[in-house]
Amino acid sequence: MSDTASNTGEDEPTEDVAPDEPAQLPLLAEPTDGVPDTLTTSAELTALIAAMGAGHGPLAVDAERASGYRYSQRAYLVQLRREGVGTVLIDPIELPALAGLNAVIGDTASEPPEWILHAANQDLPCLAEIGLRPATLFDTELAGRLLGVERVALGTMVEQHLGVRLEKGHSAADWSTRPLPHDWLVYAALDVELLVQLRDVLAGLLEDAGKLDWAHQEFEAERTAPPPAPRVDPWRRTSGIHKLRGRPQLGVVRALWYTRDEYAASRDVAPGRILPDSAIIDAARAMPKKSADLGALSVFGGPRQKRQLGRWFAAIETALALPESELPPTAGPATDAVPPAARWRDRDPVAADRLARGRDVVNALAEEHSVLAQNLLPSDILRRLAWEPPSVIDGTSVTEALTQLGARPWQIELAAVPLTEALKD
Repeated sequence: MSDTASNTGEDEPTEDVAPDEPAQLPLLAEPTDGVPDTLTTSAELTALIAAMGAGHGPLAVDAERASGYRYSQRAYLVQLRREGVGTVLIDPIELPALAGLNAVIGDTASEPPEWILHAANQDLPCLAEIGLRPATLFDTELAGRLLGVERVALGTMVEQHLGVRLEKGHSAADWSTRPLPHDWLVYAALDVELLVQLRDVLAGLLEDAGKLDWAHQEFEAERTAPPPAPRVDPWRRTSGIHKLRGRPQLGVVRALWYTRDEYAASRDVAPGRILPDSAIIDAARAMPKKSADLGALSVFGGPRQKRQLGRWFAAIETALALPESELPPTAGPATDAVPPAARWRDRDPVAADRLARGRDVVNALAEEHSVLAQNLLPSDILRRLAWEPPSVIDGTSVTEALTQLGARPWQIELAAVPLTEALKD
């Protein structure tokens, strides 16, 4: 969420800039009540629990992670804001167990407040790790998508609906840094400063559009979504692996990937900062027979990688010693019974036609109801339905199939009938 607006040109205003352009909007550079001290002690947490219990109205929530810097996706800062309490910043490294706070604001509270988050699916997992889980949810980003808005960054939506620019710019920072710089804390506090007001505007727009019930269904599905299943053969996602063809080369990639992953996890450092994907691919292409050969490659010859050269070469040696029967196949295992849509025309042209007609239906409905097509019906649901439709295609069977595939009631109500006709050969 880093929509940094520019102030260039303020000394020489031009008449052809409309007064409602973002550059003319007032800038909220700091929270109205200032930046609070970060909570780090159990005594401060106890006081916060009492204050939150006495607060009222919905709860604005955000969390900051250190993606790209750390191996884990844990929260390194939690921001809360509620009427009667104000903005609160919590250091979950010092206070990693927040079940007591959840008892007054979360799903174990007797009267839990509605949580308001922007892009909730990004923050809910790391919040759950420290014991914070909402009982009800409003996602301002998802609300924007249901209203047909394509640009749903927080700064953009605040500008559009509240007429204010936020001071932004630290979304990609290393939030595991301690102490956190003051300007980072300003950014973090601003992320929850206007969420309640934005929620109220969006809720009104959803109600006016007849979509508020749709939104509640989507929010609840997001709140209760299970964690994603672990990837099969995650090493096959190494950037540049398409350049390799031989099974021995793939074996080297696999060995280096898992060695890097284990080492990165032990140090809680993002794998790409331990060893870039490009270095793994270079090693697999070179197939070095000696440690010195590996060290001659550009990345491995650097001072940081020289210290770990033995680790990387040991992984390569292990891979090179594997018998052919233990080398990875050139194609990954089939993790999905439904093939990529690009292959349908050759494998099953009838199914390809069904998918094309189904997409036309979804796109037309999305345009009619001013909602993004992916939100009207997820493409994976449509793909699975078109590949393997019910044996008898009618309104009842298609409705049942959509339900089993995870479509929400509002999506089924809109799409079941036209999709029934589209699925018929």
